[in-house]
Amino acid sequence: QLQLVESGGGTTQPGGSLRLSCAASGRTFSRNTVAWFRQAPGEERTFVAAVRLSDNDKYYADSVKGRFTISRDSAKSLVSLQMNRLLSEDTAIYYCAASSGRLITGRIRWKDDYDYWGQGTQVTVSS
Repeated sequence: QLQLVESGGGTTQPGGSLRLSCAASGRTFSRNTVAWFRQAPGEERTFVAAVRLSDNDKYYADSVKGRFTISRDSAKSLVSLQMNRLLSEDTAIYYCAASSGRLITGRIRWKDDYDYWGQGTQVTVSS
C-alpha cells in the first residue's frame, strides 16, 4: 500500500519561498501521476501542479504557473514543489496525491482520479 508523507510547510512573508516534499512510503513511485492540491478554509480542494512519472510531463494551475515548480527525484521516490514569489492567496493546506496508474492529460486536474493522499501540510503567507 502506497503512503504519502509530506513535509516542508510553514509560514513566510509575501514574496517569499517554500519547498514542499512528498515521499513515498510502503512502495516506490512507478507509473503514478503525483500531484499537489490545496485547500483554503471554506473552499474546495483545488489542483496546483502534477507530474506524470511515465513521461515526466508537468502541469500547473494558471494561478501558480511561473512561480511554482514541480520536480521528481526518482532515486528517492520523492516529488517536490518549489514555491516562489508566494502570495497571501497561496495560503492553504497543501496535499500530495498519487494515482494508481498513469492518468491521461484530461484527468490530471481531477482530484477524484487520485487514489492516495497525504495528511496535508499548512502553508501560510502573511506579512
